[in-house]
Amino acid sequence: MDIRCLTSPEDLHAYDQWIKTHPEGSLWQSLEWSQFQKALQREVRIYAQMDAEQIMASALVVIDRTSLGLSTWEIPRGPLMITDYGLRITDFIERIIADAKENGALTIHFSPHLPFRNPKSEIRNSGRFVMPEATRILDLTLNDEALLAQMKPKGRYNIRLAEKHGIDVEQSDDTEAYARLGEETARRDSFRGHKAAFYEHFLRGLPGSFLMLAMTAQKTHVAGLLGVVWGTQATYYYGASSNAHRELMAPYLLQWEAIKYCRSHGCTSYDLFGIAPQAETSPSPLKKHPWASVSEFKAKFGGSVITYPPEQEIILRPVTKTLLRMKRKLLG
Repeated sequence: MDIRCLTSPEDLHAYDQWIKTHPEGSLWQSLEWSQFQKALQREVRIYAQMDAEQIMASALVVIDRTSLGLSTWEIPRGPLMITDYGLRITDFIERIIADAKENGALTIHFSPHLPFRNPKSEIRNSGRFVMPEATRILDLTLNDEALLAQMKPKGRYNIRLAEKHGIDVEQSDDTEAYARLGEETARRDSFRGHKAAFYEHFLRGLPGSFLMLAMTAQKTHVAGLLGVVWGTQATYYYGASSNAHRELMAPYLLQWEAIKYCRSHGCTSYDLFGIAPQAETSPSPLKKHPWASVSEFKAKFGGSVITYPPEQEIILRPVTKTLLRMKRKLLG
């Protein structure tokens, strides 16, 4: 078996086909995601374990540099492998670990579709929730009537209410308007949002991304949504809303229009990207889970609940990581 970093146009083309045809292939392991991460000035490496010219396992790694020449390595929704590849992935993971150590990595984080183990390294839950442990996915092969019918009654009601109030939804490139809504949402829900430049990178640097804004009859922006079309998969990635006019239920109509937009662009599934998992399967109580605040909203759109293993990590420099954590607590 040959383990290599893919760089040539021929190898990257083969990888692109592998990801797009793999049952667990996703946006986060795609060349499109690599392009977005590079727009954010992050390094990306694509590893593959080959049998002749056949890819048997792969991992797209996003490297985020920190101070002092250190870094964290992320493998979102990966690694991927052929069915029943099992423990044969051990040497593959060990190669990534060796390269990470050589390049000053503190940790390797990964969020696979299915649990796997690596006998040579200690793997544990990271305690982070960057990639969700559970999500809702809508079947976009359904027509409008069927999609509305599988929603909760309140979801259908709120869509109609927004229409009645004259909410208008349009595709836009106004990331500044979205960022203003994002700042309001972050303050209201007590989390750290992104600056307008980040959303600009998302919209311009990630192929298939789109922005939709909802406005009142007076042309006031009251809600926004950033999503991605990747092949036949669509993902609702970021959402924001104003503190004003919340009674107009604009986010519901906005979501409905995004669903129809993605279906019109050939998508057969729509990932609502992130809900709190069932309480009994989550390492943290459901009501305290970071995704809990959006779970009720997303539940109103129906769909099937899909669960994943919690994000895993391999700690490569435990002492350094502990010291940096202590520094952040002291200095903020």
